[in-house]
Amino acid sequence: MILVTGGLGFIGSHVVISLLAQGQEVVIVDNLANANLQTLERLEYIAGMYIPFVKIDVRNTPALNKVFEQYSIDAVIHTAGFKSLEESKLKPLEYYNDNVSCIMSLLRSMQRTGVRSLVHLSSLAVYGKSSLELHEQVDFNYTYPNPYIKSQQMIEEIIQDTYKTDNEWRIAILRLGNIVGAFEHGVLGEFVNPLPKNIVPMLLQVAAAQRDVIELQNQADTEDGTVERSFVHVLDVCEAIQASLFWLQNQFNICEAFDISGEQSSIRNLIGIVKDVTAAEITTIEAVYKYEELAQLGSNSTKAENILKWAAKRSLQKMIQDEWKFYQNTLNNG
Repeated sequence: MILVTGGLGFIGSHVVISLLAQGQEVVIVDNLANANLQTLERLEYIAGMYIPFVKIDVRNTPALNKVFEQYSIDAVIHTAGFKSLEESKLKPLEYYNDNVSCIMSLLRSMQRTGVRSLVHLSSLAVYGKSSLELHEQVDFNYTYPNPYIKSQQMIEEIIQDTYKTDNEWRIAILRLGNIVGAFEHGVLGEFVNPLPKNIVPMLLQVAAAQRDVIELQNQADTEDGTVERSFVHVLDVCEAIQASLFWLQNQFNICEAFDISGEQSSIRNLIGIVKDVTAAEITTIEAVYKYEELAQLGSNSTKAENILKWAAKRSLQKMIQDEWKFYQNTLNNG
């Protein structure tokens, strides 16, 4: 059985349905801070079965211990946590408390109950460096002034130090690009808050006439002035997680990081794709509030391709089509 933390969030819910489709047994823990029970209903409807769910905060170690004691867990996929670079500057304490405390509590519970297989979802931003050619041998820039990035760097350090204490640990750290897309047929996807933190949901709000304009940061050191990012379909991420679990089964005493990257695009180019897919006009204005961003974030994911036999398959056009389909379904169904 596989424990998925944050299993009712955008990424977590897709991981759950992907595991169930492979015949795996799953138990979900989530505190519903970034999720709702409607997602659980959708998961059970798609899977056609009851899915064990425990509402707890992963930071509550005694409560988490009980989950490990109740269920026969073989591996953990850790998707829980706060993920917005910009928000983390406004709420540094929340980001450190949530992200760092989560991994410490989870590792303590795993250590206590003898579960030693972990897939941790990190981000390409963890390097703290601007490049479209990041790779796993690149050293972290520990001076980059962003609480989210620092929290992810701390998490990886904590994982590495814990791994060194016990030769039974088998750990894969997946450093993800920007996740976009939705499950096939638009029945599962990202529920968009009225004030989303990510660019694609904001663009879809404009396309659906729920938002007037997008404020565009255009001072990046790139060809068109907007930041360049790697976008990867959520289902490609699920396949990377499946590949990691399969690979870990045959490993012993290992902790490896893998870049999980997809199609690279500037934000201006992304806007053009959203226009094409939605057949809507996307109005942009120059942002009044300027902030520092990493100009480029991308990787060629060669290590994942060589070791995990994984490569991103789905185009950015496909990502937007799938996310738009789910977004329209949620609008139509209230």
